[in-house]
Amino acid sequence: MSHTEAAPGSSLSAHRRRRELAEAADGRTVDVLVVGLGATGAGAALDAAARGLDVVAVDAHDLAFGTSRWSSKLIHGGLRYLASAQFDVAHESAVERGVLMTRTAPHLVAAQPFVLPLTPLVSRGQASLAWAGLRAGDVLRLAARTPRPVLPAPRRLSAAEARHLAPAVRAAGLRGALLSWDGKVSADAALVTALARTAAAHGARVLTRARARELTGTGARVRDELTGEEGEIRARAVINATGVWAGTLADGIRIRPSRGTHLVLRSERLGALPAGLHIPVPGESNRFVLVLPQDDGRVYVGLTDEPVEGPVPDLPEVPEGDIGFLLDVLGSALDVPVGREEVVGAFAGLRPLLDTCAGGPAQRTSDISRRHAVLTSPDGVTTVVGGKLTTYRRMAQDAVDAAVAARGLRAAPSPTAALALTGAAAPGRLRALPVPRRLVRRYGTEAVAVHALAAGDPALAEPVLPGHPVTRAELLWAVRHEGALDESDLLDRRTRIGLVGEDREQADAGAAVPGSYTHLRAHENKGKLGCRLLLEKKKKNKTIAKNTVSPPVV
Repeated sequence: MSHTEAAPGSSLSAHRRRRELAEAADGRTVDVLVVGLGATGAGAALDAAARGLDVVAVDAHDLAFGTSRWSSKLIHGGLRYLASAQFDVAHESAVERGVLMTRTAPHLVAAQPFVLPLTPLVSRGQASLAWAGLRAGDVLRLAARTPRPVLPAPRRLSAAEARHLAPAVRAAGLRGALLSWDGKVSADAALVTALARTAAAHGARVLTRARARELTGTGARVRDELTGEEGEIRARAVINATGVWAGTLADGIRIRPSRGTHLVLRSERLGALPAGLHIPVPGESNRFVLVLPQDDGRVYVGLTDEPVEGPVPDLPEVPEGDIGFLLDVLGSALDVPVGREEVVGAFAGLRPLLDTCAGGPAQRTSDISRRHAVLTSPDGVTTVVGGKLTTYRRMAQDAVDAAVAARGLRAAPSPTAALALTGAAAPGRLRALPVPRRLVRRYGTEAVAVHALAAGDPALAEPVLPGHPVTRAELLWAVRHEGALDESDLLDRRTRIGLVGEDREQADAGAAVPGSYTHLRAHENKGKLGCRLLLEKKKKNKTIAKNTVSPPVV
């Protein structure tokens, strides 16, 4: 691979989408149709394609449009599930965390330190219980065979050490802290993009803006959301991986969505944060609010676990009650007051929890198991629901296993536990790349190619937004290789600029991003892109306008 090129066969573009959508609907029958391109759906497309099956994967919107982009960006080892005696779920989480950190995506998933401050609100009994939990989490790491250099051991901190790692924590009455480590993904949507591109490199047709209107065990009626044209994709096996929308495409599936809300703050408000924070929720023994520093100068604070009733929205709203709860917990531990006016953005994702107690007593959504389930309908549609971002690979493997068995397909065993995603490499090779670390954490080995775009054109080296690290070269890369079709794909998913309304408006309406769009079209006119870019405003297309609104901003 040239240092200015993407991995062979992995590039997703508007041109490739048009060609492969036409091929998918030309009357032939493929082996597997996957509906939904979140982490689990993209993972299923990769799993099936890597087994040698002919795969088409579609989504009504974009890669990572739904729940997969609204996570805490954590790849966690299942510690919280030990408290509820879900030992199998905890072990599975720890194993899958290790797979991502050591084999499949070490460029995207790295160790994240967390400090749990022992404030006066944390009793000594609670502190002892928390310490026992962290030690148990380290036993999970050992059982999952994740090496100690990848995830260091938990340890106790003095008050001085705690203040060094968490300077925003209130000093009065601070007895010290507990330090632990977990996995953190640089960007959840980037993980989904890497999965989709790796699937494409193995021959899968990955088609965004392709809505499955009717689903059966032998295929789907699909509408191109860009043109309005409809066609049929025939398949020997069909996997429904649409998350919280799974029940709208398959009979007998009951989902109880749970809303997880995060706040977005400017990092300067809390000062330097060398580590994340676990802040105990007052009055609860095993519930925490997380403070999560990000690479882009922002901090996320989350999260909630609240049931959602009624129709599932494309973009969940953030209620004021969630914001107030998170600010209250934050204020219980910090020296620095954070007011409502300092919340510059917020986002909420809906967990696709399987309702297993229909007709019985209502459960808190926080008490519903995070086990995933694979269900096959009488007409042969295989649906996968539940689970979480960390275990997407195992969910995908189980879904493909079930679909292959149900439809009598011949396929090799899943190879994905050892299959490196696009951009992945050994840590030593990643550290040796002569490019900024931020790019390596986002693009892995392809960071060299992204950096070369900027080095070859000063205009592409400019930031999209003053004070934000993303450059115009990254937007060009997203259009050429990551399947971005419009400004919402770029600002809300390939980058995280859109999480802050003020930043999105500046990037969308000001000189920076439109200038980059113009620059991209100039490259196109020179023949460098080979296809028409869909980067101008889509006001004339109501379907696209409806489906690519920005995330909720408070």
